[in-house]
Amino acid sequence: MDLKVFSKSLLFFYRYLLTRLRSAHATQVKLYRYPYEDKLSGQVLICDVEGGLLRSSSTFPYFMLVALEGGGLLRGLLLLLLYPLVCLVSHEVGLRLMVMVAFCGLRKDGFRVGRAVLPKFFLEDMGLEGFRVLRRGGKRVCVSSMPRVMVEGFLKEYVEVEVVLGRELKEFGGYYTGLMGEENETWEEMASKQLFGGEMTAGEVYLISEAEKRRWHPLPRSAYPKPLIFHDGRIAFRPTPASTLCMFLWIPFGIPIAISRLLIFIFLPYSLSIPMVAFLGLHCKVAASSSSSHREVENARKRQGQLYVCNHRTLVDPIYISGALKRHVTATTYSVSRITELLSPIKTIRLTRNREADGVTMESLLKEGDLVVCPEGTTCREPYLLRFSPLFTELSQEVVPVALKVHVNMFHGTTASGFKGLDPLYFLMNPFSCYFVVFMETVATGSGDGKECSSREVANHVQEKMGKVLGFECTALTRRDKYLMLAGNEGISNKEAKGR
Repeated sequence: MDLKVFSKSLLFFYRYLLTRLRSAHATQVKLYRYPYEDKLSGQVLICDVEGGLLRSSSTFPYFMLVALEGGGLLRGLLLLLLYPLVCLVSHEVGLRLMVMVAFCGLRKDGFRVGRAVLPKFFLEDMGLEGFRVLRRGGKRVCVSSMPRVMVEGFLKEYVEVEVVLGRELKEFGGYYTGLMGEENETWEEMASKQLFGGEMTAGEVYLISEAEKRRWHPLPRSAYPKPLIFHDGRIAFRPTPASTLCMFLWIPFGIPIAISRLLIFIFLPYSLSIPMVAFLGLHCKVAASSSSSHREVENARKRQGQLYVCNHRTLVDPIYISGALKRHVTATTYSVSRITELLSPIKTIRLTRNREADGVTMESLLKEGDLVVCPEGTTCREPYLLRFSPLFTELSQEVVPVALKVHVNMFHGTTASGFKGLDPLYFLMNPFSCYFVVFMETVATGSGDGKECSSREVANHVQEKMGKVLGFECTALTRRDKYLMLAGNEGISNKEAKGR
């Protein structure tokens, strides 16, 4: 049989099975079980993303993420209000309705949700059993009913799939119209050689029943083909219809509560503000690392001009360190908004990314009192430490590393592509959050483990020690790497670029 004819026949057969799969709950069709491993080697494996890879077949949470992160709260609210209608109509009509609400009017060039936001949620929903089968194929082809722009970045970058077939979105003037092309149109545009390759002469269709998927295990982070280090977006939970409804019901209460928390931080002394914000849901746990005694931490709190070096989780890191020390410290940061500077309860100094100028600024601040620096230069949400800039090693003869973890349950307090002035508000709007602050033993900046070291070696030594305390993995990635991936730029404003 001609290869082109064979590939078209196989795709036609797959489309038939895919249609039966999506209606399996109504027709009770008996589906294929796992293929044998020896049958997959050297063959094309066609996998339905929703039916054979993800544990949940519902696509609503992913369209809700597109609506919220790409279009805003009002678009998300509209999609939530239309959810009952989506459930009543057919799968195809409901899918087109969700696509229309989520995508209509979004700028094509600025759409980064598929690469910056969705991969985290796809990975957390991926089934270990389905992933193992997918990895056995000689060549992997993934098919999704969702638009290709939503799934392609995740499948190619994190799952290492060779070919992704998804619905194409129509556009006008650089903006998505919210309309999708037909599945036949999408697949017929793909050349058979691209799908199956000249050396491939057979394919395997992998389908699984919903009953079997309910017994699947989530894919552990250690099994990710590519580590998930960076991701963007405000939503910190999987936005199912029920959880999204809870979010919209919470927001009218969350905004005044966030403002109250902020005012408490600004106007009340730490002896009163800490227990009051804890009562309002913002918790902080302070500890000393196993290698540092409580007395050493207390002595560090009494010294003047102490340099504290911490990993960077959110913009409020220095505020929690200040609260743990029960005295005001000065914080240095990059790219902070003017709103954040004005509302900060502690002194916040903006740096320029000019190494010499920033060094002089921090040295003068250190003479005035305690100083907190974040040598990563940007925040990282996942259990990884970015490369530490060695500048802090040149400011003081010793530093106190402070290891930070933070847990939020509704909103992330950081963003790479959104409006940074709202970062503190989103963090304070969480119903509950918890900071873990660990003061580590003092490190001499001229040596590491008793040996004389360069400034770069000392910075790496501090990063490694902090990683061990937190259980985080150390990387050589930088702010530039993060922003190139999440925002398509180097994360430097025009004003900062002129100062370099």
